Amino acid sequence: MIVVTGANGQLGRLVVEQLLLHVPAEQIGISVRDVNKAANLKERGVRVRGGDYNDAASLAHAFDGASQVFMVSSNDLGESTVRQHRTAIEAAVRAGASRIVYTSQMGASPDSYFPPMVDHAATETLLVDSGLAYVSLRNGFYADSALMLLGDALRTGELAAPEDGPVAWTSHGDLAEAAAVALLDGSIGGVTPVLTGSEVMDLEGIAAMAAELLGRPVRRTVIADDAYRAELIARGLPEERADMFAGLYRACRRGEFARTDSTLARLLGRPTAPFRDTLKRAIDRLPRG
Repeated sequence: MIVVTGANGQLGRLVVEQLLLHVPAEQIGISVRDVNKAANLKERGVRVRGGDYNDAASLAHAFDGASQVFMVSSNDLGESTVRQHRTAIEAAVRAGASRIVYTSQMGASPDSYFPPMVDHAATETLLVDSGLAYVSLRNGFYADSALMLLGDALRTGELAAPEDGPVAWTSHGDLAEAAAVALLDGSIGGVTPVLTGSEVMDLEGIAAMAAELLGRPVRRTVIADDAYRAELIARGLPEERADMFAGLYRACRRGEFARTDSTLARLLGRPTAPFRDTLKRAIDRLPRG
């Protein structure tokens, strides 16, 4: 049985849908914090069990019978994330799983300016030390994250953010399909090459593309890192999270997310989805009038 964690999230749910195209539902299990949100999958024959990275006993139940565990990374930061991932890896080992497929990121590094990348690097070390076969998917930066960085710019026509750099924006759909390939193809192992779209784009380029699609100007203005951080805190964001977002821009400036690679397209057997598609869908959802 393949057990997918985080299956109520965007990536996890898409991975389950991809697996359902290739294997019977009874060979798929999911581990989620809220089983009620997964009622539809249960009705389709997927095994649904409660599992929380903070609760080893719940994971023992959720991972029972797993041959593989698809381990979606935690949304926490720092030691909390590493502790949760250690708990999940140890639970997979105790459940008898032979393989873990983990959602790492293209910028994973112990010296990254963006804190989640440090956590990914630490988790990859845990995977090596576990003794299990593993795949660490070095996923490109989610294209939907660019929409978050846009903020209200599609409405206001002004994109104000710190100096950034080019990013290989990559769609959730493409990454979910690649994850399913990794789960079904036992020959894929270890840390993958970066799994990215074929293009890189900075916020100035995104603003220009948005202006073209909207048919009206979207101006990119640069603000100081400290001013940006202070604004986030003023809006109620905890300092740790404000530091994280400020670190993201520093990492972008250093080029941590600027690489592209053909591996994702090769795994998919087709070209990767262009960022323009993600941006156009967001614009099409804007209120009219």
